[in-house]
Amino acid sequence: MLFSWQGGPRPRQLLLWLLLLANWETGSGQLHYSVLEEAKHGTFVGRIAQDLGLELAELVPRLFRVASKTHGDLLEVNLQNGILFVNSRIDREELCGRSAECSIHLEVIVDRPLQVFHVDVEVRDINDNPPMFPESKKRIIIAESRPPETRFPLDGASDADIGVNSALTYRLDPNDYFALDTQNSREQMSSLSLILRKTLDREEIQEHSLLLTASDGGKPELTGTVQLLITILDVNDNAPEFYQSVYKVTVLENAFNGTLVIKLNATDPDEGTNGDIVYSFRRPVSPAVVYAFTINPNNGEIRTKGKLDFEEKKLYEISVEAVDKGNIPMAGYCTLLVEVLDVNDNAPEVTITSLLLPIREDTSPSAIIALISVSDSDSGSNGQVTCTLTPHVPFKLVSTYKNYYSLVLDSALDRESVSAYELVVTASDRGSPSLWATASVSVEVADVNDNAPEFAQPEYTVFVKENNPPGCHIFTVSARDADAQENALVSYSLVERRVGERALSSYVSVHAESGKVYALQPLDHEELELLQFQVSARDAGVPPLGSNVTLQVFVLDENDNAPALLTPRAGSAGGTVSELVPRSAGAGHVVAKVRAVDADSGYNAWLSYELQPAAVGAHIPFRVGLYTGEISTTRTLDEIDAPHHRLLVLVKDHGEPALTATATVLVSLLESGQAPKASSRALAGAVGPEAALVDVNVYLIIAICAVSSLLVLTLLLYTALRCSAPPTEGACAPVKSTLVCSSAIGSWSYSQQRRQRVCSEEGPPKTDLMAFSPSLPPCLGPAEGTGQREEDSECLKEILEELPHCLPQWLN
Repeated sequence: MLFSWQGGPRPRQLLLWLLLLANWETGSGQLHYSVLEEAKHGTFVGRIAQDLGLELAELVPRLFRVASKTHGDLLEVNLQNGILFVNSRIDREELCGRSAECSIHLEVIVDRPLQVFHVDVEVRDINDNPPMFPESKKRIIIAESRPPETRFPLDGASDADIGVNSALTYRLDPNDYFALDTQNSREQMSSLSLILRKTLDREEIQEHSLLLTASDGGKPELTGTVQLLITILDVNDNAPEFYQSVYKVTVLENAFNGTLVIKLNATDPDEGTNGDIVYSFRRPVSPAVVYAFTINPNNGEIRTKGKLDFEEKKLYEISVEAVDKGNIPMAGYCTLLVEVLDVNDNAPEVTITSLLLPIREDTSPSAIIALISVSDSDSGSNGQVTCTLTPHVPFKLVSTYKNYYSLVLDSALDRESVSAYELVVTASDRGSPSLWATASVSVEVADVNDNAPEFAQPEYTVFVKENNPPGCHIFTVSARDADAQENALVSYSLVERRVGERALSSYVSVHAESGKVYALQPLDHEELELLQFQVSARDAGVPPLGSNVTLQVFVLDENDNAPALLTPRAGSAGGTVSELVPRSAGAGHVVAKVRAVDADSGYNAWLSYELQPAAVGAHIPFRVGLYTGEISTTRTLDEIDAPHHRLLVLVKDHGEPALTATATVLVSLLESGQAPKASSRALAGAVGPEAALVDVNVYLIIAICAVSSLLVLTLLLYTALRCSAPPTEGACAPVKSTLVCSSAIGSWSYSQQRRQRVCSEEGPPKTDLMAFSPSLPPCLGPAEGTGQREEDSECLKEILEELPHCLPQWLN
C-alpha cells in the first residue's frame, strides 16, 4: 500500500481514511488493499495476518498460505511478521488491459481448523505508458479544390494507461493552412480531425509536413508524435460522403460466416469515374477486424468472415473509407461500431482443490474435504452458475463466497461398508438451453482400527493320535479382520494357563503369523485324553483389538500297551500258575482262570485267550475260554492222562498290530484220595441244585438288562460324538472308528478298570472318571461264513456258562 507523509494534513487524512476502510472491510469478511503497479520487490501492501485476526505464532503451524488462481506469484506473505508484500513486477496494463477496475483476488487458507479468507488487492495505475500513434508517418492527399473548414480525420494516439494518465491532448505545429480539432461524441469517443483553414494552392506549396504531438495527463506527462505528410493534388474536388459519420449495429456471436452486418452507402456528386466509389477498411486495419469481417468494395456490404466470440471481444470499432475513382481520388469516412451479443456457448468450468484426502473413517461431520470454484465466461444469466453434488452420498456442498464452494462431510463414514466415493460435481448455468459441466473427485476413506479379528466359530474340536512326533501340526486357526493394512494384520498366541503342574506352552504352541497349532511333545492317551485351551488373535492396530477361540484336542488311543497278567494269588511270579485237579473231575471242570488287563482302551484293550499250538495235543483234556480266560476240562479224566501238564496261554489284544503276553499254567492231577476239600462253590452246587438254578436265572436276567442298558448308552454316546466332531485338518494320523457288535456278550471279569484324566479350563485334572474295556467280539456281516457263526455260538455258550460265576462278583 502506498502512503505519503509529506505535503501537510491532507495526506494524513487520506491515510486515516484508508485505515478506516481497511478495518471496515476486515470486519465484513473480506480485505481490500491497494498497490501501485511497477512497485519494487518487497513493497509493503498490508498487515494481512493482523487484519485477519491471526496470531503470528499460528501462521506456520496452521499452514498459512496465499493462493491466487492466475497470479499466485505477484504477491507474497512474510510468515515471520504477517506482512503482504510485492513479490514480482506488477504490470497493470498486462494484468487488466484498459479495464477501469483492476484487482488481484487472493485466497488465504489456514488449517487446523480450516479457514478460507478472500482478499482483493487493487492495482493502481501510474503513468508508465506514453501515447502511441498507429504510425510514425501519416500520408494525407488533399485536393487543392477542397474548401476551407474541410475536415480530414486523423488516427488518434492510444495510451495503455487509464484515467488521468490516459487523458490525451493534442497540439500541431503552428502553420497558416491547417488546424487541429478534437471533439468528443455522445459515445465518449474522441474524434481527431485536421481542419483546412484556408484554400490550398498546389502551385505555391505542393506538400506540407506537420508534427502532431499527443500528451497525456500524467505527472510527469508523456508524449508521442506522428509526422503528417500532406500532399496537395489538383483533381477531383468532391469526396464521397456517408449519410452518418457513425453507424451502430449488433450481431450474435454465433452468426454464420457470410452473415450481412450492414450495407454502407456513400454518395459522390461528381460524374463518371470521379463518382465511382470503392469501399475499404481504412488503414491501418486491426488484425481482429480483418479476421472477423469482410467488405465488398463495390456495394459496401460488410459481412462476417471468421468466428465471433463475445468472451474475447465484445465491440469492434471499424473505420471505413469510400474513395472515388477520379484522377485525384477523394475519400469519405465513417465509423462502424459492431456490438457482439452474447449467446450461451460456454459451459461452466469446475476446479476442485483437494485439502484433506484421504479422509479417516472416524472424521466428524462438518469437516471440510475440498474447495471447489466454478466459473462461466458468458455474461448475464448465461454466466450465472449453480452447483450440485451426486445424490445419496455422505457429503454436501456449502457456498462460501460467490462461485466458491466447500465440500463438507455430512454424516459418519464406515470404510468397511464403503471404502471410496466417486463424487461428481455438476455446474449448470441459467442460459437457454442450459449448459453444464462436471468434475469428479475420488474420496478415499482411510481405515481406523474399529474391528476386532473374528473366528468362524467360537470352538473347534481336534482329534490327535497319541505318540505323535514332536512338533506335529495338529490344527490351523484363522481369524478375519474387516479392517485394512496393519489394522487387519492378525497375529496369534496362546492364552497361557496351567495343565496340571505344567504350563500349557509345554504341550502346544501356535505360529504367530499362520495360526498353525503344533504339539510340542508326544501326547499320551493314558495320561491325557482331552486338552482344552484358548488361542488369542490380535491385530496390529493402535490400540490393538482381539478375540479368543477355544480348541478341544482329543487324544486318540493307539495300541502301545501290551496285556499285563494279574497274579491270582500271593506267591505266584513270572506268569506261572500251579493248579491241582482231581482225576475224578468231569468235563467242564474249571481248573484255573488266567486274568490280564490292558492299559489301552477300545479294541486295543479287548483281550482274547488261546492255548499255544505247542501245547495242543490230542491227549490233553483242557481248553481255554476265548474271552473268559478260564481253563477247563474237555472230558472226564482217566488213568492214562499224564499226571502233570504244562499249559501256555497266549493273551492277545485286538490292536493293530496286536500285542501279546504269555501265561504258564502247571496242572497236576491228583488221585481220588488226594483230592482237596471241595470249594464253597462246589458245596453250594451239591447242597441245593434247584436253588442254584434259580440264582442263575436271576443273574442271567440281570446281566441281560445290564448289557442292554450299556449297549443303549454306548450307542447314544457314539452318535453324539460323531455329530459334534467336525472333520479336522492337521491331525498327525487318520482316525479309524471302531464298531462293537451289539449282539456279542463278553465277560466283565476280565475288563480293565482304569482312571482317565481329562484336562479342561475349569480346574485340575479329574480322576473320578472310570472307563471299562469289555472283551467283546467285533460285528460280523452276513458274508462272514458259517464257520465264524459257529465260533460266535461257541463264544456265546461260554459266556452263558460263565454268567452264574461272574454275576455275584459284579453285584458285590
